This record gives sequence, structure tokens and C-alpha cells, in this order.
Amino acid sequence: MAVLMASVALTAAAGCGAGEERDVVVEGSPPTTPYGGPLDIATRELDEDTPQALLAGAGAAGRALECDGEISWGGGPDGWSRSDGGDTPEDGLRLWFDLFDPPGPRSGFRVEREETDRVLYSFDVGGRTRIAVVVAEDQPDRPGWGPETHASCDPAELPARVTDDGEEEIWTGRDGERIPTTTLSSHAGAEHCGWQSAHFLGMGRGEAYRQYVRDPHHVLDADLLTASYDGDVRMPDDAHDTGYRHGDRRLWLTDDRSTAYVRTSDGVEAWPLAKEPVACH
Repeated sequence: MAVLMASVALTAAAGCGAGEERDVVVEGSPPTTPYGGPLDIATRELDEDTPQALLAGAGAAGRALECDGEISWGGGPDGWSRSDGGDTPEDGLRLWFDLFDPPGPRSGFRVEREETDRVLYSFDVGGRTRIAVVVAEDQPDRPGWGPETHASCDPAELPARVTDDGEEEIWTGRDGERIPTTTLSSHAGAEHCGWQSAHFLGMGRGEAYRQYVRDPHHVLDADLLTASYDGDVRMPDDAHDTGYRHGDRRLWLTDDRSTAYVRTSDGVEAWPLAKEPVACH
């Protein structure tokens, strides 16, 4: 099973648990310009974290997306077992939730294209496909219906009602526009690593990715960071307001970007840069 993911791992956002009965598929019009290409496109797994690699691994689902930005998550084909395949295409879509626990919505998908042995489901925002899943029937050694390829746009392109309950925090710009997570995102530390008092802020993607850390209780190894977190500092004279906001947090940076200065209603905090991206395993 080949699955390609973006640099920041996402967890399931709003919605029910796997297998819970809900209106996964709804009636309604397909996207304004339904995908017209083939549903059976060979996938390639590339050893890199780029939109091009994600697109190569996502087959027809990746090509069915209508993102404002670039593809954020995708993969396929999936090797469901003999006992997994469903009796209907909708069963195949539900199996996608069970196998991948994907970020985003668990209901509200529509049939965008239907062929004899494949169906393209889409979750649409403003008449444009933001999440696409191709399910297939009776593939080699995989009887029944199951997910073949899947892809999604950046979480910032999904409605706030879908993402607000997720672990990844969507920041906004000066005009209130939602900022792509490949530009900026943040999340609390994982509880199973004992990091829940820490907070992580990531900027960029791939080799340009930078991660800043709020660690008021020193739950992380100090050697992982370029400096110590300071919860009460004076804003440097050369810092500038990026315009990025999340709740009462406002992000300021200096030109060298060695520290993230986060202004809150209580003052200014200095979040140090991590030497390497820190992740809980």
C-alpha cells in the first residue's frame, strides 16, 4: 500500500468515528465542472515530499481536485483484504474512512462520476472539489468495493466547521483569509508523549520547513531547540507583524526568523526555533 502524506501529519478533524452510520453520501449536484478524465490512472510512489509526488501517488483522485493551492494529501492504491470489500460503492467509501482515518469530513460526499467498476466521490466547497476518493470494484485479489485512490486540498480550503475540531490549527491573515497549512500551521503537543503543555508552529514545506516551539514546562529535551522558550519578552525593534492570527495570538518575526514572537493579550512570548522538526512517535 503506497500512501503519500504532507510534511505535517494530520489527524481526523470533525465527524464521527470509523464505521458510524451517518449520511456519508448526500444527494445534490456534482461540482460545477465535473472531472472528465479517466478514473483508472496508474500511480507512482516517489521518495520525496512535494506536490508533484503527492499527485503521482494519488492517480485520478489527485487530478479530480480543484484546489486554490496545491494538493496537500493523497495516495493509493490501497490493498484491502478479501474480507474488507463492500457490496456497494458507498461501502467502499466507508472503508476508506476505516483504513485511513482521514482528516476532514466524514459526511457530505457526492457522486461526481460513475462508471461500471469505479465511482468518484467528491466533497465540494463552493462547487469545487476539495476532497476526492475513487473507489473500485473487484480488483486483483481484492473482491468487492474498496478505495483505490484519494486526495485532498489544503485543510485551509475546507470549511471552518470541518476543521475547527481538528488538532491542526488554521491561521488567518489580516483580512481574515484562511492561510494554507503549507504556509503556516500550529498544533498542541501529543498527549501520549506527555507533550500536551507544549505547542508547535510550523512554517513552509519540505527543505524550507521551519518549526518553532512553545515549551513553558520544559517537557522537551533542551538539545532539540536553538534556545529556551521565554513567556515574557520585549518585542524586538526590528520585528514586524506578519498579519497572521490564531485566536488572540499574533505572529511577529525578525528578518533572520530565528525566533517566533507571539503577541497575546498577556504580552509577548519568544518561541525558539527547533534544530530539526520535532515529532512525537
